[in-house]
Amino acid sequence: MAHEAAKKRKLSGIARMERNWGIAFAMPAVLGFFLFVLGPVVASFFFSLTDWNIGGQMNFTGFGNYREMFTEDKLFSKSLFVTLYYSLGSIPLSFLAAFIIALLLNQKVKGLSVFRTIYYMPVLVPSIANSMLWLWLYNPDFGLFNSLLNGIGLPGSQWIYDETMAVPSLILMSTWGVGNAMVIFLAGLQGVPGHLYEAVEVDGGGALRKFWHVTLPSMTPTIFFNVVMGTIGTLQVFDQAYVMTNGGPNNATLFYIYYLYRTAFSESEMGYAAALAWVLFLIILALTALVFRSSKFWVYYEGEGR
Repeated sequence: MAHEAAKKRKLSGIARMERNWGIAFAMPAVLGFFLFVLGPVVASFFFSLTDWNIGGQMNFTGFGNYREMFTEDKLFSKSLFVTLYYSLGSIPLSFLAAFIIALLLNQKVKGLSVFRTIYYMPVLVPSIANSMLWLWLYNPDFGLFNSLLNGIGLPGSQWIYDETMAVPSLILMSTWGVGNAMVIFLAGLQGVPGHLYEAVEVDGGGALRKFWHVTLPSMTPTIFFNVVMGTIGTLQVFDQAYVMTNGGPNNATLFYIYYLYRTAFSESEMGYAAALAWVLFLIILALTALVFRSSKFWVYYEGEGR
């Protein structure tokens, strides 16, 4: 009995040591979360209730910034409209391109790894470099797109320099960086059970029936994931407006994050910028929750028996 009690004390000592080491190794991450994530989030909400300008006095205004935003600030509604317009155009087009490329790359052809690398390479290029490249492509005087149009006898376009064409041009540009979504779609396609395709063949179904009754339902969890991530990403688009258009022409590309950045660092209105950030957080939260709620009507998980 005494031997068993001593053994338990020894084991409890080892468990205590493992617990202490676990806490010690986890502490930097926990401290980092509180100092660099949770702390700034709480501070930003407090700042959103003030009229704090950089270098100026901080005065508590309650929800004054939010009232001004929804009643007086026309640029707020403009930036919100531009961002939603871009998102509604970019998400379907980018996902369609990524899905088609993934379907092509899922075939058994020679040199497949080379094609996969080529289609993924634009993701590895820094966004600033991508923007500079597309600035040249969209140049109305010597850009590649207008040169191609003129070569076949069609008139060129002003692209991002035209108020009506600026956002559609950036939507077209978004298809350049579909590599991440493409890789996720490709992984989902490779996970589709082969016996389901064989069952369709036994029933006399062709490629279209395989796609509609097997591929598409099996891919709905992957599509759901990409929709959530794409929604969050497109609502935070910034680099294109910052590098290529400066929000112009005539605020046609005044994306929400760019307006927030300009308010905070160009106009030094940190309190108002914090309020803008919290409104964007609530919008993303609401849209993400809506996608999650809708998923039960169209997302199929294998084994659920639907």
